[in-house]
Amino acid sequence: MTLPAFLKFDPRLVFGAFLTLLLGAVGGAVFDWLTMPLAWLIGAMIIITIAALAGAPLKPPGRLRNLMIGVLGIMLGSAFTPDILESAVLWSTSILTLIAFVVVLAAGVAVFLNRVAGFDPVTSYFAAAPGSFASMVIMGVEMGGDERNISLIHAIRIMLTVLVIPFWFRFYYGYVPGGAGGLPGLGSIMDFPLDDFAILAACALGYPLAKLVRMPAGALLGPMFLSAVVHLTGLTSAKPPSEIVNLSQLVIGTGLGCRFVGLHVKRVIGTMMLSVGVTLFMLLLAASFAFGLEYFTGLPFAALWLAFAPGGLAEMTLISLAMGIDTAFVSTHHLVRMIFLVFVTPLVFSQIRDRLGAKPRK
Repeated sequence: MTLPAFLKFDPRLVFGAFLTLLLGAVGGAVFDWLTMPLAWLIGAMIIITIAALAGAPLKPPGRLRNLMIGVLGIMLGSAFTPDILESAVLWSTSILTLIAFVVVLAAGVAVFLNRVAGFDPVTSYFAAAPGSFASMVIMGVEMGGDERNISLIHAIRIMLTVLVIPFWFRFYYGYVPGGAGGLPGLGSIMDFPLDDFAILAACALGYPLAKLVRMPAGALLGPMFLSAVVHLTGLTSAKPPSEIVNLSQLVIGTGLGCRFVGLHVKRVIGTMMLSVGVTLFMLLLAASFAFGLEYFTGLPFAALWLAFAPGGLAEMTLISLAMGIDTAFVSTHHLVRMIFLVFVTPLVFSQIRDRLGAKPRK
């Protein structure tokens, strides 16, 4: 009897992933003890990144990451309340500004990577677009770009953004993490009502539904959509229990660190330092746009900076949860950025392909 594909697994990979998560948990526990922001995510990410660059035989969490991203999606959906919808009208100006920001940012970084850093035009184009990590790497490689440079630029962009912003709030604004794992308003699984747990668990069905309709970032957005529906309709006001949310942080942080497995520092140190400089420029430009929007619209700088920061959708919305900043506002802006770049990046590329000298892979 042949097992279905989704039931097949390699025990060695599972055991390796388990040990990798244990190592990540050590970093998370240390950061939690130090009361650092997003302790389980950042602590795991740092210790796994160090181990990966040191050559440790780490294994990524694989499918477990999508499951834990689904937990995060359910958590994010709980932020969509009727009060949030009343405020959404105020977001049109910031969303339009975000699109202009993304265009200016991507164009400026692409020119820099090509003319100053010496990257080829195709690699520069796809490495500069602050979109989905996977989609930018896949499209860039298919069009003839350098896979290592594109993936490294994006991996460090996401990791450094996740590091800088929470610590900025921690040390500049005096933010101190509160609640379980630094996320406010979460209860324990031991006291969680069974009916609320069943409703939230059902939201996980959003992932296979999202895959069915080929929704981008379906692991996050599918559960988030269903969670938003049940919260907007008043079926529940509950959020996932703290223990599960902390586990999701651990898995996501470990997955980020595992992106550096197989890289040798000496060979990529130049690209890594270049990516650090590019990311800091992106963060400063995002802060500049946020300051300007705060002046003209009255929207809070903290929410605007998180909304414009060049991090991943899952990671930035998790940060907004930890900071107690308008999660719906932040996640909506990052969703718009991701969808805009997923559709516009290849469209624009098709128009300038010949000028860039692109040669798609066969």
